[in-house]
Amino acid sequence: MSGLIRPDDPQLRGERAIALATLISATGSTSKKVGAKMMVGESGRIVGGVTIGGCIDAQVIEAADELIETGGRRVLKISLDDDEAWEIGLTCGGTVEVLVERVEPNNPHDRVVRAHAAAAEVLEKGEAATIEVPVEDGRVFVDRIAPPTTLLIVGAGQIAMSLTRFARELDMRSIVIDGRERYATRERFPDADEIQVGMPSELVARIPATPNVAAILVAHDYKYELPVLRLLLRSPVGYLGLLGSKKRGAAVRDILRDEGFADDELARLHTPIGLDIGGKSSAEVALSIIAEVVAVRSGKRV
Repeated sequence: MSGLIRPDDPQLRGERAIALATLISATGSTSKKVGAKMMVGESGRIVGGVTIGGCIDAQVIEAADELIETGGRRVLKISLDDDEAWEIGLTCGGTVEVLVERVEPNNPHDRVVRAHAAAAEVLEKGEAATIEVPVEDGRVFVDRIAPPTTLLIVGAGQIAMSLTRFARELDMRSIVIDGRERYATRERFPDADEIQVGMPSELVARIPATPNVAAILVAHDYKYELPVLRLLLRSPVGYLGLLGSKKRGAAVRDILRDEGFADDELARLHTPIGLDIGGKSSAEVALSIIAEVVAVRSGKRV
């Protein structure tokens, strides 16, 4: 069994060889699900993680570096005491197993690359499956690997707090941005992957705008929102939403239209933000937003 790597994956560009690590079992409750993956390139590049960091990922990287040199694959079985487990998101001590294997993305004879040719239909559907392929053991577990959706949240209010909790449950990354130090704190956002304090437009400009980014503006303040919208409306972000009423959304669109933004560009802006589920509380609004992000990511019309 093997996790599938696409040889044309942009994350692997320029790498002659990589090590693919897959979390295949874990006792206890963990913030990463079985199937979580990390890729370590020959150049030292690291993408993803099998845990939230700490001793396990460090051991996996060490094994990955070794396998890139020697070839083959191995299963790491790592036992943890309670303190070590707590640091990586397990509620108590236990054992995790990680499969690490060497892959040559540009080698058509590599067993994983050969599996890719047989699994094109599975990848296109975006679903995992076990299929028969022409490799030595005859069966390969095929999984579509793509960067996680990143919630880029501008505004560190109550809605943002709920959004980071939902993001954690859905295996999304979350970045919270706000200009107010008392709002954007680790105490308020224990589930956020990153917290950045400063002028939102300047911080947003430093974050790569890719189709895997869902930008969510919940600051409800024109001086923060308009500069960010000017940056993102012509970027390739996969989702762009603005908190507010229909009247407020129309006013924002009018301002941007007067500045030269075309109607097809403005049509990318989801406002009022979120699916209409009838909710009123901060958590319910956050739920409607995350539901809309998932719907857009899945290609549903909203």
